Amino acid sequence: MKKDLLCVSCLEPASIWRIFKLSDELMERYDQKPLQNKNILLFFEKPSLRTKVSFEVAINQLGGSCLFLSDLEIGLGSREEVKDVARVLSCYVDCIIARVFSHQKLIELAQYATIPVINGLSDDSHPCQALSDLYTIWKKKGELMDISLSFIGDGSNNVASSLILACSMMGVNITVASPNGYYPRKEVLDKAEGYAKASGVLIKVTSDPEEAARSADLLYTDVWTSMGQEREKEERLRVFSDFQINEKLLSLAKKDCLIMHCLPAHRGEEITDSVIEGPNSIVFAQAENRLVTQRGILVYLLT
Repeated sequence: MKKDLLCVSCLEPASIWRIFKLSDELMERYDQKPLQNKNILLFFEKPSLRTKVSFEVAINQLGGSCLFLSDLEIGLGSREEVKDVARVLSCYVDCIIARVFSHQKLIELAQYATIPVINGLSDDSHPCQALSDLYTIWKKKGELMDISLSFIGDGSNNVASSLILACSMMGVNITVASPNGYYPRKEVLDKAEGYAKASGVLIKVTSDPEEAARSADLLYTDVWTSMGQEREKEERLRVFSDFQINEKLLSLAKKDCLIMHCLPAHRGEEITDSVIEGPNSIVFAQAENRLVTQRGILVYLLT
């Protein structure tokens, strides 16, 4: 039976730990080419740096072949029906990695494809980022249980949604500080609360970023205006102005608190240059681990 990765909830804790262990093992032995003779398609409606490059490099390192198509070449759901694209690609390649606006397109791709479909980002979810983030926390802190992460910013966006689910599943306490109207989506919180009952984590939502920062082991932020929200930029700059991760906010957290950002960063908006370049920042280790965990994800799903 094929395995898809459309959201964090497609996995169980044991599967996530398996991906992490594979990621570690593959740093030493990816020259064995476990994806030899595998053809993998990257289909992106949105621009990308980390997701595109990390997956392409990972595929090449693991012995696979990579193809790239933009939406101009497919017209997913407009020029051609999603279900038709899914069936045709299933005849040609061994896996589809899709970066799309509508999460529903991913669901339909996976429904009709006979090959694994990986979510390289949708408006609802960014599971590959969340897995890489937890892997990074594990490597930097040596554990996940009883670690406290505070996300400062838009709690309803795709990165925050995936982090909430991943943290609640894997034992990381999570606090989300967002302005009113930008809280995490109810369906995400409801699902996370279910995971929290099993893992014992605490989930908190607040409109006070200082409260969220106090005693945090990790402070995490993302851009205030995501792709597709450009018309809202001026309003978002106003609404989120008190939610910047800066030296003052960092001073409220634990002394060894680490700073995370999924990138790209708008320095001077959601985070200051001094913080992202400071000694507490693990932002670029976090970016590097996208490649590390991409290898683990691919081998987990395709072998």
